[in-house]
Amino acid sequence: MNPADKPLVREWAVLLVLAGVQISHILDFMILMPLGPQFMRMFAIGPTKFGLLVSVYTFSAAAVGFAAAFFIDRFDRKQSLLILYACFGATTLLAASSESYAMLLAARAMAGAFGGVLSAIVFAIVGDLIPEGRRGAALGVVMSSFSIAATVGVPVSLSLATQFTWRAPYFFLAGLCIIVWSGVLWLLPCMRGHLNAARSRRPLSRALEVFREPNLRRAFLFSATLFFSGFAVIPFISPYMVANVGVREAQLPLLYLVGGMLTLAMVRLVGRLTDLHGKQRVFTLVACASALAMLNLTHLPRVPIYLAIASSAFMMCMMSGRFVPAMALMTSSVAPRLRGSFMSFNSSVQQFASGTATFGASLVIGRSAAGELTHYGTVGILAAAATLASIYLARRIRAAAD
Repeated sequence: MNPADKPLVREWAVLLVLAGVQISHILDFMILMPLGPQFMRMFAIGPTKFGLLVSVYTFSAAAVGFAAAFFIDRFDRKQSLLILYACFGATTLLAASSESYAMLLAARAMAGAFGGVLSAIVFAIVGDLIPEGRRGAALGVVMSSFSIAATVGVPVSLSLATQFTWRAPYFFLAGLCIIVWSGVLWLLPCMRGHLNAARSRRPLSRALEVFREPNLRRAFLFSATLFFSGFAVIPFISPYMVANVGVREAQLPLLYLVGGMLTLAMVRLVGRLTDLHGKQRVFTLVACASALAMLNLTHLPRVPIYLAIASSAFMMCMMSGRFVPAMALMTSSVAPRLRGSFMSFNSSVQQFASGTATFGASLVIGRSAAGELTHYGTVGILAAAATLASIYLARRIRAAAD
């Protein structure tokens, strides 16, 4: 086999360290959700305030990501990643030192300000470094971060929170950031190939160029719809499982462990299938399955633990799997000279859609006198409908020439 047909060892090393960046900032976001029952009890808050605690991260990421999109292509991608990731690591220490709901809310907003931009840079780097023919598999590696965060990070974090305090997971995450930051410093090459084209235009001109392109506008709408459908449901899985399905808080790590392990295999499989059978075809199949998974989980009654695990694992697998061909579609829809700006704008769109979905769902979801969450099934129906809309939008996205 021609060596050019295989990723180089260094290429895989870079993908792994980029996955590490994704793991840490996804874990920072995910830690909060399985701790939902504890936070709601500890701070004496309801679903709406808990939804705000989750969504403030995404709203902050959306605002800062939008501003960053005007300038992100004007700097070396490695330098940008190192600076932003260091600032992100510092916010985890702020979260760990929070003494009240208001302080934790402010720390989450600051974390979102850096975390959202990190994701845009990571995907821009993958788009710049990896050829089109291997991009689906490469994105599968990077996007395995959700599975790893769920499989390893969340159970470890929950165990630390149980044995010590809820602050312990954030200290653990700060240590992880130091390790990954060192990997970025040593393994990621300097990336300046996009600078000449980027600096030949003013930031506002580049932004207008992105938004004037009909194909990219369709990609933004597709991205927003996809993330809206996911984050209307995801943040409330743990509270619903505990309050309505009968899962004990001590059993939540098991749900994430099993779901994460299966998801890790799923995203790798979907990445390969995306390269073999095409992005749109694979996305359609997995997205339809994710809609069924949403409807099943959000209408789940009290069931034995093994059925609760199966339902949550099915949901996690399909939700994560559909993002692989989705991101392949979006990274292929934009030319390299605009990729950084597009991905930053896209990250902002995703974060705003996620925050809107989470906070909107928190206004719909209530709590009965018995302590159970209400109207979660209604949220699931809306999320499934948005998923079907994303399938239609995916078919209207076209690939740009590299």
